[in-house]
Amino acid sequence: MVLHAALALMLLQGLVLWAPQAQAAVSSKTIVGYWHNFDNGSGFIKLRDVSPKFDVINVSFAEPTSGVTNGTIGFTPYNYTDTDFKADVAYLQSQGKKVIISIGGQNGQVQLPNAGARDNFVNSVIAIIEKYGFNGLDVDFEGHSLYLNAGDSDFKNPTTPVIVNLIAALRTINNHFGTDNFYLTMAPETFFVQLGYTFYGGSCISCDNRAGAYLPVIHATRDILDWLQVQNYNSGPITGLDDQYHTMGNADFHVAMADMLVTGFPVAKNPNNFFPALRQDQVVLGLPANANAGGGFTSVAEVQKALDALMKGIQLSSYKTRGSSTGYPNFRGLMTWSVNWDKFNNFEFSNSHRAYLDALTPPIPDTEPPSVPINVIVTAKTSTSVSLSWTASTDNVGVTGYTVSYGTQSVSVSNPNAVISGLTPDTNYTFTITAKDAKGNQSATSTPLTVKTDPAGSGGDTTPPTAPGNLQVTGKSATSVILSWSASMDNVGVTGYTVSYETNAAVNVTDTTATITGLTPNTNYVFTVTAKDAAGNVSTGTSVQVTTDAQGGAQPWAPNVSYKANDEVTYGGKTYVCRQAHTSLLGWEPSNVPALWQLKS
Repeated sequence: MVLHAALALMLLQGLVLWAPQAQAAVSSKTIVGYWHNFDNGSGFIKLRDVSPKFDVINVSFAEPTSGVTNGTIGFTPYNYTDTDFKADVAYLQSQGKKVIISIGGQNGQVQLPNAGARDNFVNSVIAIIEKYGFNGLDVDFEGHSLYLNAGDSDFKNPTTPVIVNLIAALRTINNHFGTDNFYLTMAPETFFVQLGYTFYGGSCISCDNRAGAYLPVIHATRDILDWLQVQNYNSGPITGLDDQYHTMGNADFHVAMADMLVTGFPVAKNPNNFFPALRQDQVVLGLPANANAGGGFTSVAEVQKALDALMKGIQLSSYKTRGSSTGYPNFRGLMTWSVNWDKFNNFEFSNSHRAYLDALTPPIPDTEPPSVPINVIVTAKTSTSVSLSWTASTDNVGVTGYTVSYGTQSVSVSNPNAVISGLTPDTNYTFTITAKDAKGNQSATSTPLTVKTDPAGSGGDTTPPTAPGNLQVTGKSATSVILSWSASMDNVGVTGYTVSYETNAAVNVTDTTATITGLTPNTNYVFTVTAKDAAGNVSTGTSVQVTTDAQGGAQPWAPNVSYKANDEVTYGGKTYVCRQAHTSLLGWEPSNVPALWQLKS
């Protein structure tokens, strides 16, 4: 995050000065630091040279490549080749660190005004994360990225497109990677969060329409949000729950700002529009690492006085916590802008605060091994090579790699796949796989898999998989059908399935389920499922016949159904209209996900 010039905003109750800037699992008490993908005078450092006292490193920033409203995001490592940057990311991860890509900052204005921009955002962000192996996404939107249209007064049911589309994009990205394997964090300024207690941009007159604009995004993603690290710097005075102004740079400000998040507050002081409290472990204090990094630098002593109040309940004389008089022992920790400024300042931030947090919760030695690799399959083979893949292992801290053993030899890889070459033709090999973590803990050995290489000069695998079994309909609507079946078997390995219907209509999947959408109501369909292997051999098909439901009024909402924009459902005695196409999941009930469903008036 690069320091902004101070901006003056005239609000209803006087002058509020603010200057946006972005900042900176994982241990129970976390320290997050932002790493500069540029050199602004703080000094460039390699990722692998970041202080080991940080648990999470936010790479800043990925930025728009085609204008503010196109949605396409790009990232090019500064002063690195892609290969070396990926190696440093993997190195930090091998040390148990999490490396997250941050989007936005001062120069990264991102607005998603329509579905096209939303989809561009989703696709480009997923591509960046997958290319470099990042552990997650940090949303550091500043400036005019988020705002509220006039009349958009209910943060639980936002209607402003840039808000609704961002929520949908974040949920889609999270769903792509899976919540358990993906970190979602946010680093808004106080203007976009705590100021919402006094002013809410969609409902107030003569105030900035960006006031509190992060609140609907935070609320709609709170079930997948790992933590919120509000930038408690470059901020004007903010009213706390005591209805007094609090000024940055001291313990009072940090305690008052954090207390609002773990206590909750009425938005725009409307008791009927209450922002619920976040979990203690979802809140992180955002601080500058030194006076050069941003306005509101707070001394080590004052920061730790704030932490004493928040974590230990040692109350300040100037502000008493509202949510708990005895403190919040599960409070997550600290974030700083930045690891570069921390090094510039002789590591004062990371050294001092790591020692404080470790004294609260001494690190527990990591003795837990990763889970055993499972579902080991052959994805391809020749006379001299075998390609393997398996389901990734999990670990309490993090898996750093795998060892594939065969005979007296072994190969180490970082991802759950490997190509073993230099083998002898027409020979049986038995492969086993173990996972390891940063502390050297090793998993149990996978179930052995024996594979015979192809004969020298042979044409390779010509045996097709067996036909899928037990094909059945597990759900349907007027326009969709959900199918499931038993896995096929193959001498090498099944790589996927094709579901065919009508003329030239087909869906390819890798799992043993498929959701077919865009069908015609009250129509008979015959679905045929075939399996295929890496050599392109296709099994015989298994078929099932089904008639889609008749088109009616609003149908009861159900999980695992493909909904289109403007579809209507009933839930909890109310009718909702689908805002955007999606396949429903448990937890995405219409009343819980206003980004996807709008209550019908």
